[in-house]
Amino acid sequence: MSSSPGTTARVYRMKTADHLCPFGLKTLDLLRRKGFDVDDHPLTNRDAIDAFKQQEDVDTTPQVYIEGERIGGYEELRQHLGIDSTTASDTRYRPVLVIFATALAMGLAVTWAATGSLLSPRMPEYAIAIAMCLLGLQKTQDVESFSSMFLNYDLLAQRYVPYAYFYPYAETLAGILMLAGALVWLAAPLALFIGTVGTISVFKAVYIDKRELKCACVGGDSQVPLGFISLSENLAMVAMGLWMPLRMLLT
Repeated sequence: MSSSPGTTARVYRMKTADHLCPFGLKTLDLLRRKGFDVDDHPLTNRDAIDAFKQQEDVDTTPQVYIEGERIGGYEELRQHLGIDSTTASDTRYRPVLVIFATALAMGLAVTWAATGSLLSPRMPEYAIAIAMCLLGLQKTQDVESFSSMFLNYDLLAQRYVPYAYFYPYAETLAGILMLAGALVWLAAPLALFIGTVGTISVFKAVYIDKRELKCACVGGDSQVPLGFISLSENLAMVAMGLWMPLRMLLT
């Protein structure tokens, strides 16, 4: 939705010496991009903020008024403009898809830097190893939250809880070693083991038990549903665990 020419929007937002409200700035930017003439009213001190809230009977700022009608804050404005049209599943899958896309781009970059070509047979290895590092890093940001979510479905962690704390570091270590092509005797069995356990656990939870769970693949606050993408992460580790020793034997 865009505005008609000359449509005016009034915005009341917090802008004090101590705090410049980021949602107020987002609101201004969104309105201007949608073609509104914005009448900006910064609230520059606590007295002005409290007086505005009391007068308008609101609890938060910013507040947007379009043609005299109060719309609400930033999220309400987005809804009013019809912006929140994406499905919940699109939003939840985005974090892990971004990680996979970034890992692929970095794999191509490493391949180019190492060989001067994008067509090196090692490019998939680089991409998967980088993805393991990035996913492991996400998990290590809050291992306690990760472990709680992981225990919902991982079969080994349910039997031996410390494995839930070990897993993020094992995945990261295996990814780093595979990226370097070093200590394959350690990295390959490690990736193969955690990947195999993960594959079995996810498959059982999703396809046999039909449970609707959140995947801990991008950390403990993840909204990514446990399913095919989670299974793909583990299968990729299994593939790397099998391929790396085989490649060393063939070269």
